[in-house]
Amino acid sequence: MKKILVLGSSNTDMTVKTPVMPVPGETVLGGDFTMSPGGKGANQAVAARRLGGDVSFICKLGRDVFGENALKHYRAEGLGTDGVLRSDLPSGVALITVDNAAENCIVVASGANLDITPADIAASSDALRACDILLMQLEIPVPAVLQAARIAHEAGATVVLNPAPYAALPEEIFSYIDLFIPNETELSAFSGQPVGDVPSAVRAAEVLFAKGVGKMIVTMGSKGSLLLDGGAPRTVSAFRVDAVDTTGAGDTYCGALCVALAEGRTLDEAARFASAASALSVTRMGAQTAMPTRQEAESFLGK
Repeated sequence: MKKILVLGSSNTDMTVKTPVMPVPGETVLGGDFTMSPGGKGANQAVAARRLGGDVSFICKLGRDVFGENALKHYRAEGLGTDGVLRSDLPSGVALITVDNAAENCIVVASGANLDITPADIAASSDALRACDILLMQLEIPVPAVLQAARIAHEAGATVVLNPAPYAALPEEIFSYIDLFIPNETELSAFSGQPVGDVPSAVRAAEVLFAKGVGKMIVTMGSKGSLLLDGGAPRTVSAFRVDAVDTTGAGDTYCGALCVALAEGRTLDEAARFASAASALSVTRMGAQTAMPTRQEAESFLGK
């Protein structure tokens, strides 16, 4: 199997269930509280590992209890952690509120995640050159993402970018991206065009293809995902499930997709596998705590 390297953020998620989201100035008495590992980078790495991928993870942790606990957790999950960096800043934390409709509201204190520098990326260049698939997000500084994309691309790796949360990107980076995975809102922001359906998404995607992006999957929530790879645009339907918590669903999708691609599956096959894993993840509370195993995903698909 091809080697997957995830570069990204690590947070500790602190989640509260609430009947309704508070409005500014309002205090709401919530329900259950949980504390669990999170961060988009860590989420995607753990998702890929649980689904059978050969996964290493590069992140930056503080020298605090949150960082120590995170490192122990990643090792227990079976992730390669030789590339984990340490910072004098606090480890990242995310404060998450989830309502009865399974919608969430998240505030992140990035801490050590924002301390990933181009010098750190240069020191990690051997790992970047050795991977087959590099998966990244935008919860770490853009200069680090750009440099990592350049190194991996020049070494022949498949560079996958999930551009969340949205951040302005230098034009140079698009020519290094083999697979771009935005949602509709992010695609609209990067293209400068409104996106609300498949035709408008196809038009917006052409803007990024002109900048050098190789292939694209636009995630559209309950509407499924749109695959754009030079052939006819096509959609992969989302699986219908009873959602409890959507936190981490997109990260599960990205991690699962990379595992399937690492196994040599087609983009269509990989997207269906990713949709199944993502659907399973929303049926349970939390981000990493809700991510399915390979056995669960295959059982869900009826294999």
